[in-house]
Order: sequence, then structure tokens, then C-alpha cells
Amino acid sequence: MKVLLGRYKNAVIAFSGGVDSTFLAKVARDVFGDNLLLITANSSTYPFYELDEAKSLAVLLDIKHEIIVSEELDIPGYSENPPDRCYYCKSELFGKIKQIALSKGYEIVFDGSNADDLNDFRPGMKAKMELGVISPLAESGFTKQDIRHFSEELNLPTARKQSYACLASRFPYGERITKVKLDRLAVAEFEVRKMGFTQFRIRSHENLARFEFIPAEMDKAWAEKESLIEICRKSGFNYITIDLTGYRTGSMNEILPESVKKDYSGE
Repeated sequence: MKVLLGRYKNAVIAFSGGVDSTFLAKVARDVFGDNLLLITANSSTYPFYELDEAKSLAVLLDIKHEIIVSEELDIPGYSENPPDRCYYCKSELFGKIKQIALSKGYEIVFDGSNADDLNDFRPGMKAKMELGVISPLAESGFTKQDIRHFSEELNLPTARKQSYACLASRFPYGERITKVKLDRLAVAEFEVRKMGFTQFRIRSHENLARFEFIPAEMDKAWAEKESLIEICRKSGFNYITIDLTGYRTGSMNEILPESVKKDYSGE
């Protein structure tokens, strides 16, 4: 991957503070030195605790860091939550980051997409390609497991961090997304995270909260169900359920017809 990075004199990284972008930032810091900038976009779909972690990680990595606002709810049609919602979000986000990069004299914008992401329905990939954003991890064949392994070797605090996706991914397509709904999800997941669960999602179906837990933590979830119920009800949900299928990425994409997925697959 360093060979790929070495093609450029400087770079900007779209930095969420997650497992992937943190690993990319660490490697890029070794290649570019001070000629590197991290940009994190704050919005209603990005929880306060993730922003705080991104700030702390930038300091730890000793890399210049800027926070911008990229409010998806202001994009026409976004709140209606169509299947290509992510395309419009990433078009705005990467468009803003690219403008900043050009204005400051940076050659290229990187993002932290990995090789596993290429196998899922991700309309944002199309926006990324249209804007010339490069994904060094994906292009170098790094899977999520690879990234966690090497992050551990580099003593990065994100090596075992829960995989994260924007809060909008918690809603079934067609359900209107509002700031109130996003905020209640952020608060509920923050409280559940404090209980020690390492990988989970709360999927929002109007007033129903559907938990997805990894198999290893399903027994813990049942044992602590009363606390989970209390957290969700305090956050504004009337009904709470645990999905017996368990946690999996992109579960909201499971009902999409193949014709829709193909439109954004690059085929």
C-alpha cells in the first residue's frame, strides 16, 4: 500500500476515526509526514462520541485535522431514505472535501473503504469514483480482518473497535429519517455500548428498536434484556426486539431487488 501512497506528494483523508480510516491515517503519516490532512465531517448521522474519538485519534497520530459540516438532512430527497441515499450523501461529502483539498494544494483525497466493502451494496462508491477519490485499502486488497490484524501490531486503539456505519444505515429504505430519530438512536447505542457489547446495531423501524448482536454476545443480551428495554424506552422507542439472525453488515440491503443493487455494482 505504501507504494500506492508514494505516487503522491501529499494527501487528504476523509477521516471518521473508525478502524479503517485510522489504520490508513497511520500508514499515510509514515509516508507523507506533515504533508497530510485529516478531514472529519460532522452531521446528524455522525454521533457525538464518534466525533470526540476522531479528534482524540488525530492528536494521537499527530496529524493535522479539520472538522467540517456536511448535513445530509439538508440534501433534497435524502430524508425520504431512497435506496441510493448514500450516493447523494457521499457526493456532497467528498465534493466538499475535494474542494478543501484543492484550495489547500493537496493532490489527492483518500477514503478508508476496504476490500470487503466492494462486496456489499454501497451507492456511495459510485460518487467516490466520479469525484476521483482513491481507496488505498481496497485497491491493495486489505480486508477488515487484515486491517484489525495490522492495527493490533501497530498498537492502534481502534484495532478492536466496533465497526461503525452512519446512523442512516439503521433505517429501512422508505422510512423517513429525521433528526429526532437519529438522536434517539445515537443515545441508545451509546448507552448499550457502555454495557460492554462489542459489535451490535439498533435498527429503527418507526417506534420499534430491533437489536442485532453477534452470536458470542447473544446470551449476554438476553441476560441483560431489562436494561436494554429501559435504555430504548428512555430513548423514545415503544417496542424492543432482538433479531435472532444476529448482527450482519448491510442487513437493510437484504430486501433490495438485485436490479437495484446492480445499478451501483459497477457491472
